[in-house]
Amino acid sequence: MSQEHMNSQPASNGQPATEVVDDAPEATIDTEVAALEARLAQAESQAAEYKNQWLRATADYKNFKRRADAERSELIRSAGASLLLKLLPVVDDFDRAIANIPAEIVETPWWGGTQLIAQKLRILLESEGVKSIETLGQDFDPNVHEAVLYEDAEGQDGKVIAELQRGYKLHERVLRPAMVKVGRG
Repeated sequence: MSQEHMNSQPASNGQPATEVVDDAPEATIDTEVAALEARLAQAESQAAEYKNQWLRATADYKNFKRRADAERSELIRSAGASLLLKLLPVVDDFDRAIANIPAEIVETPWWGGTQLIAQKLRILLESEGVKSIETLGQDFDPNVHEAVLYEDAEGQDGKVIAELQRGYKLHERVLRPAMVKVGRG
């Protein structure tokens, strides 16, 4: 028999039983609801934590990818810079040869071909972003100039008065500083 049915039965002494109200089902429901709410709150907290971890992992991955791409492009640039740096002495040799050519060779087709080779080499370097550094008459700048000699020169204090070896930049980065003579006085 159910609890309610038993409560309405007369007592064995013949007197009607007093009706007892049973709060047990309501208390059980309240505790179950409280337990479910606690589990829901815990699940929501855990979901929020997982979401934050996922967002952090996604951000870390994006940062890693950006850093890896930057490192890769810097590696490619530095590898290219290394090759370009090795070509600069060849350009220097062509410049010295052009400056010191004997007059009897100037008009020969061979010399014209040699000058075309030098010109192609300069065009190739320029297409890769290599530019020569301006020196003569400029203020001495230790970031782009390397002073190897100082000479007394009236009114030329701190100015570059001669270029001993041309310097080059690769885009905005100094590939090789210019070796210069700086005036004093």
